[in-house]
Amino acid sequence: MDFVKPTIEYAELSPLLIVFGVAALGVVVEAFVARERRHVVQVSLAFVGVLAALAATVLVGLDLADVGPGQGLVGAEGSVVVDGPTVYLWGLVLVFALGGVALFAERRLEAGVSVFAGQAAALPGTEAERRSSGLAHTEVYPLVMFAVAGMMLFPAAGDLLTMFVALEVLSLPLYLLCGLARRRRLLSQEAALKYFLLGAFSSGFFLYGVALVYGYAGSMDLDVIHSAVLNRTDDRTLLLLGIAMLSVGLLFKVGAVPFHAWTPDVYQGAPTAVTAFMSAATKVAAFGAILRLYYVGFGANRWDWQPMLWVVAIITMLVGAVLAVVQSDVKRMLAYSSVAHTGFILTGVLGLQATGALGEGEVTSLQAVLFYLTTYGFATVGAFALVTLVRDANGEATASAKWAGLGRRSPLVAGVFALFLLSMAGIPLTAGFVGKWAVFTVAMSAGAWPVVLVAIASSIIAIFFYIKFVRLMFFVDAEGDVAEVSVPSPLTSVTIGVCALVTIGLGLVPGPVLDLVAHAGDFIR
Repeated sequence: MDFVKPTIEYAELSPLLIVFGVAALGVVVEAFVARERRHVVQVSLAFVGVLAALAATVLVGLDLADVGPGQGLVGAEGSVVVDGPTVYLWGLVLVFALGGVALFAERRLEAGVSVFAGQAAALPGTEAERRSSGLAHTEVYPLVMFAVAGMMLFPAAGDLLTMFVALEVLSLPLYLLCGLARRRRLLSQEAALKYFLLGAFSSGFFLYGVALVYGYAGSMDLDVIHSAVLNRTDDRTLLLLGIAMLSVGLLFKVGAVPFHAWTPDVYQGAPTAVTAFMSAATKVAAFGAILRLYYVGFGANRWDWQPMLWVVAIITMLVGAVLAVVQSDVKRMLAYSSVAHTGFILTGVLGLQATGALGEGEVTSLQAVLFYLTTYGFATVGAFALVTLVRDANGEATASAKWAGLGRRSPLVAGVFALFLLSMAGIPLTAGFVGKWAVFTVAMSAGAWPVVLVAIASSIIAIFFYIKFVRLMFFVDAEGDVAEVSVPSPLTSVTIGVCALVTIGLGLVPGPVLDLVAHAGDFIR
């Protein structure tokens, strides 16, 4: 047998390689740089790495733009697909990673130390933890870079094995990051353990689904799977079981019902900076993988998996919206809001149609979902970043009662938080309204009008608890101990400001971003 050397398209894969390289270099920094210098070195390295990867992504996107929409390449011997949607998702993940690193680097809010535990192995309340209280836990920066690398590889995977590897690469660092809170350590560690255990189960389902689909198609490549689905009519049970198992793993990552149980506990217990990064970037990566798997691998079989997604989308929207109403913790309220938004995005995924069925000027379901992910990501990062500013003597004040009257004590912070809530509610002149309009429109065009009716009803319920919180901040008098707003460093301030400007800008002028996602074209095989 002759050996054929593999071909690696280094230029087109440079964003991925840069992030992986920076993550590995961060591990070396932890080993050889003095402790007192690590924070500055790691923060600088992470910022430079993300910016370099973002610049490389822009260059790759410009090369694809010269070729035209719907173009790209299948690189790394078929393992990684670089096309328009991949490049857009890469850019989105890197932008949210930039905001995440900025929130990770915040030290002013905790009197000169980071929000992460000084020594992860120290038990809460012990002498070891007290001795490490002033230390900086700088391992978080290599961890977040490895997570970003997995998030970039996940939606670009050209085969199921690469998709599984990317799933684990993005998940394992997040399990660790969720358990590293400096305050409320037990709650943070409980959240990390729940996330890890449930994530391990979901990964097992995904891997079993890979085996079943391989048994059906004889390959893990998505294009070969597509051909098998298109041409074979026998042994459909194996295929359907495989799709169901794969769906469990992917729907867990986006927090869809009934695989959402981890979401409120992890969002509440994890350091809020991690929650902000994870809630936006993980959803972008996971929905990118869902779109590629369903549209590329199983697009010819959509009449089998679409009814399942109808049910999942409906119960996800209803459960998320109804349970958010009764929450008394702002982070848990945002967590159940995230569950509801997962249902809204799944409504857009249901809009898959044949290209010829689209009218002139209509957006595709892929474009609608990409735009919704953009609007949701900026709003949720900004909202969680603002949560880090509202504090009392015990740190972050996440109890809703402590936010009463915040609009009088700090009208700017309350007003910006209200902006993000109104965008999530889909109020006109905000980015969220355009995003919901896009996904509801494509679902209606595909005939999923019952799902859209439920989505509208869920949106009305969601408006109730969003407006309820706005009323709490501006029209309810504070009683007892209340929270005050701390002044953050420029890193957090700029992150919040950018998220607010994008939320307003996409609500007033969504055209440029809609044109950008339209120019990204479709997935290639």
